[in-house]
Amino acid sequence: MSTSALITMLSTWTVISYFTIRFFIKVVKTPPKPEPDSYTDNDDVKRP
Repeated sequence: MSTSALITMLSTWTVISYFTIRFFIKVVKTPPKPEPDSYTDNDDVKRP
């Protein structure tokens, strides 16, 4: 493998690893969305 190919491969692996770890940490640290307490709270349409 040539030197330029090795540099390209390592830089690509570095960028992909960085974003994978960054977004994984973002997903893990995001608090869960609160769930509604009852079935009526789950409706998006307000009934009169």
